[in-house]
Amino acid sequence: FYEFLRAVHEERLADLLDQRDPAMLKVFHDRFVTWLKNYYYIGGMPEAVAAFAETADYSVVRQIQNDLITLYEADFSKHIITAEIPRVRMVWNAIPLQLAKENKKFFFGQVKKGARSKDFEIAIEWLVDCGLIAKVNRVSKPAMPLKAYAEQNAYKLFFLDVGLLAAISELDVRSLLDGNDIFVEFKGALTEQYVCQQLLSETSYNPYYFTSPSNRYEINFMIQKGREVIPLEVKAEQNLQSKSLKAYVEKYHPAKAIRFSMSDYQEQEWVTNIPLFAIRWIT
Repeated sequence: FYEFLRAVHEERLADLLDQRDPAMLKVFHDRFVTWLKNYYYIGGMPEAVAAFAETADYSVVRQIQNDLITLYEADFSKHIITAEIPRVRMVWNAIPLQLAKENKKFFFGQVKKGARSKDFEIAIEWLVDCGLIAKVNRVSKPAMPLKAYAEQNAYKLFFLDVGLLAAISELDVRSLLDGNDIFVEFKGALTEQYVCQQLLSETSYNPYYFTSPSNRYEINFMIQKGREVIPLEVKAEQNLQSKSLKAYVEKYHPAKAIRFSMSDYQEQEWVTNIPLFAIRWIT
C-alpha cells in the first residue's frame, strides 16, 4: 500500500506514514481510507497500478487483472503434471469462497465432497511455490517459537494480491468504494487478505493464526517479534469491539496486542489500535 501511494502520486500520504505521527494521520484519515479502498480494488500488480496512475480508469484496471488471472490459469497446464491440474484449479477457484466464510480455515469438503487435506497437498504447495497464493498455518499454542507449534493440516489460503481477489470475485468498484450492502458480506475477506499481504510484503514477520482450544474465538494473525508473540486482530471498519482479542489477552497476558481497523491510532490499556493503512507501523 505504501508503494501504491507513491505510484499514484500521493507521496505526501506516504511521507506521513514514514513520519509515524498519529495526529497527522488523523487529520488525513478520510483521504487514507479512500485510497485504501481504491487499493482493495486495484491491488499492487505493477501493470494494474501503472494503468490506474495514467488513466484513473477502473475498467482498464479490471481488464488487466482479468488478463493476468487468465495467464496464471493458463500456466497451470504448462508447468504441472496433467493429473494435478484439476486439483490446482479447484483450490484456486475455492479461495474466494473460503475467505468469505466466518471461519476462514480452508475446508477441503467445500472444494470437493469427501476430499481430505492429503488429496490437495501437491496442488497447494505448487501454488505456494509459484507465489500465487500464501499459506498461513494455525498454531496449536501461542508460544515461542511459533513455527514449532504450526499445524500442517490447518491453514488459511490467500491470493498473492488483494486486487486479484476483488477481480476473481467480480467485485464491483462502486460497491467497494461506496461501501454499500453488496460489499458488506465480503469486506472481512478483502480486509484479511489485505492485512496478510501487507505483513508479507512490508514486514519481516511470518504470520500464523490461532484458535482457542474450545473454538470459542479466533485470532486472525499471530507474529513473533523478538521474544514476544503478538496477537493481531483485523476489523474491516471502525468497530472496536474485540471480544476474541480480549478473551485471548485475559488468558495469555501477552506483552502487546494489536488491532487493525479503520479507526485512528489509539493506545489502550490492553491493546494498540493501528489504522489499516498504517500496518507498516508494527515494524
